[in-house]
Amino acid sequence: MRIYIQLMFESFRFAWEALRSNLLRTILSLLGVTVGIFAIIAVFVLVDSMEKNVKDNLAFLGDRTMYVQKWPFGFGGPYPWWKYVNRPSVNYAEYEFLSKRVTMAEAVAIFDQQGGITMKNGSSSIGNITVLGVTESYQTIVEIPLGDGRFFNELESTAARQVAIIGADIVDALFPGIDPIGKTFKMDGLNFVVIGTMKKQGESLLGGPDFDVACFVPYGTFDKLYHTKNSDPAICIRGLETDKGMEELEAEVTGLMRTRRSLKPIEEDSFSINRTEQVVAAVEGIFGALYTGGAVISFFSLLVGGFGIANIMFVSVRERTNIIGIQKSLGAKNAFILYQFLFEAVFLSVLGGLAGLFLVFLLTFIPFGSLELVMRANNIILGISVSAIIGTLAGIIPAAIAARMDPVIAIRSK
Repeated sequence: MRIYIQLMFESFRFAWEALRSNLLRTILSLLGVTVGIFAIIAVFVLVDSMEKNVKDNLAFLGDRTMYVQKWPFGFGGPYPWWKYVNRPSVNYAEYEFLSKRVTMAEAVAIFDQQGGITMKNGSSSIGNITVLGVTESYQTIVEIPLGDGRFFNELESTAARQVAIIGADIVDALFPGIDPIGKTFKMDGLNFVVIGTMKKQGESLLGGPDFDVACFVPYGTFDKLYHTKNSDPAICIRGLETDKGMEELEAEVTGLMRTRRSLKPIEEDSFSINRTEQVVAAVEGIFGALYTGGAVISFFSLLVGGFGIANIMFVSVRERTNIIGIQKSLGAKNAFILYQFLFEAVFLSVLGGLAGLFLVFLLTFIPFGSLELVMRANNIILGISVSAIIGTLAGIIPAAIAARMDPVIAIRSK
């Protein structure tokens, strides 16, 4: 063990001497590895961060949640809208039917939304607001970034009270510098009392409503204001936390909805059950393709870097041929020489890889709007591992040539 540690330090010294004595040549040769590692890790960091951002923004869909609605989710490819356009939308009566009969659910709620709404408070106003009508159980299914105040209760929901929870941008526009809780504002001719506000969220890459310009009201109130033939509400159901909870819940809900709508056994479902896992799986598929594409493109940069390392090692073997002959004449085995040069190749490659990782680390400090780049430990480990593999592949042939040299011929060389 001691001899291998000594050999490692000796190889490190040779590599450092090669780097110091031929600084420009070595840096140019390592540049390929640096660029390659930077490219592949930068792509992975970017895709990781985008995926995390998208999944965080999809939190509005809820965990262990399914949606009973007219339209199925669509993920790429032609969408056969003509199959679903004549389906009836779900309604409040069906929500009540399910909420009383579903046994595998933790909570059941109904919601709908209307965009482009204008709100006023005295001379202040704000437009293009998304109003969401929900029942009180919605807050237990979907993650709502509630700040001050509270969500409306069952009584306020059932009685269709004119109460609201508003987003941060609405607060800034209608109630600048004052506490909005308990204050009123006007929307579509009706006065609403603010009972809660939402935390500032900022822009998102993907997701549901922008909570900064969103307003939650009781579903009954929303229905009175915006119910039209084009309304398309959805019933959201949060399943119990069991191993087969979602499968059993979907089967139960399907049976109940078919019974409610008096569908015959040979008839197709006139509704869709969409599960949040479908969205997550689609997102993972998209980012998986991005990973693959980025890795393939970066591979060519790494290939160039590998040739650069091989070039350094061939030159190093030629320059140290005499030293190799002396080492072998003193009893150094082939494995000793092989290990020495192979370690040197790996060290130089990892050095180039670390430079690439440092550039990616600097990249994380550049602001990209709402996208926060985070360099995770697995990216660092991947970068170092790939660098070591490139060094091993690039150095194995020069190291093998050095190990097989005849000591007499090597000593005579100049």
